[in-house]
Amino acid sequence: AAGGRCPGCGSAALVEDALYAQQQLVCAACGCVLAEGLLTTTYSDEEHLREVAYSQSTGQREQLSRCLQRGIRRVQDLCKVLQLPAAFEETSVSYFQRALQLPAFHLVSLEKKELLGGCCVFVTCRQHNWPLTMGTICSLLYAKQELFAGVFLSLQRELGLSVPALSLADLVKTHLSSFRLFQPSADVPAPFLEDKEKLVARTMGIVELASEAWLVTGRHPVPVVTAAAFLAWQSLQPRARLCCPLARFCRVAGVDLPPPAHLRLRELLEILLGMASQLPWLRAFCLDKKTVVKHVGDLLQHRVFLLRKAFCQEDEEEQHDGATGQGSTGQGSPAEGTPEKKGCPLAGKHQREGPLRLLLPPCLIHPRKRPRPAAPSASDSALTGDEPISDSEIEQYLRSPEEIRAFRKAKAW
Repeated sequence: AAGGRCPGCGSAALVEDALYAQQQLVCAACGCVLAEGLLTTTYSDEEHLREVAYSQSTGQREQLSRCLQRGIRRVQDLCKVLQLPAAFEETSVSYFQRALQLPAFHLVSLEKKELLGGCCVFVTCRQHNWPLTMGTICSLLYAKQELFAGVFLSLQRELGLSVPALSLADLVKTHLSSFRLFQPSADVPAPFLEDKEKLVARTMGIVELASEAWLVTGRHPVPVVTAAAFLAWQSLQPRARLCCPLARFCRVAGVDLPPPAHLRLRELLEILLGMASQLPWLRAFCLDKKTVVKHVGDLLQHRVFLLRKAFCQEDEEEQHDGATGQGSTGQGSPAEGTPEKKGCPLAGKHQREGPLRLLLPPCLIHPRKRPRPAAPSASDSALTGDEPISDSEIEQYLRSPEEIRAFRKAKAW
């Protein structure tokens, strides 16, 4: 028996067990293994007669854990579903193997380990400028986008990866490629079919307009792209498509309808109406949110000039001052100003409503937080005795019949 005591039970009965391939120092009282034997595992070690512990041997390292094997298989299957090149698959697998060796991913939940493979594929596609969105990966993995984003940021921070942002043009092309409107089928009616190149080009113009009008900044881009694609699809054949709502369009196209898409559509229509009021050949029409879609092509062609003209306060004030001066000098000829007012209903409407709003982010135009009320001063908080009594306070002064009789007896006494 060797000297020392067992750390488990404190017994001094320690024996060397030589029944196995390697000798072990075992406690005879509780059976705890205190030390294991040594093995030679490589030819170089055997030549130099070096002994290596099994936990440090190559035999232990050659065996992949089940978690690593399942993760690699999941990454490979995901690359096959997305039809990625072989180089992308190799890079994604190497990222996954490096990530699992880090202590930050040892004690995470099983759900996060399953998402780690999708994050590696997502990082590889971004680095090679492959148009792939986070929503596509989450839909394939049945994962929540918030949890996926957290794992993605952890992977990027731990491995020190540089991930370029996906451009808006690539996002539009990727999102529209999933629409079922470009090939005839039994589920898609004939009026819904459209040429892919025309729809992508018109949608890109509307998305660029939304970006210049602060409708994309700080927001999820998919609802904006969905609303822009719907407007582009309507504007290409407005006569047959103006009566189609957004929900039916998404249902026929085979895409999900994001909840904020209705709000983004309304904001885009407001921008288009403001721009249409500045085109001379559109002032003769009484345009609304449906009929303005017919003229999207003209509005996009002159969008830089129309945005500056419609949403610049200085230009509006100068025009308003000029119109006031002309009206004061031309009071003697009212017949000349009457046809202009009759022929420009939209311009007259904007003159009655005043100048248009500035082109600002929606968070500044419609703030969510309400301003706090001012703190009352000492003079306002002083009691004068003339304050109104609330209903809850009145109930405190009302007495029951027993209290009224007791009060009368006490008063008579």
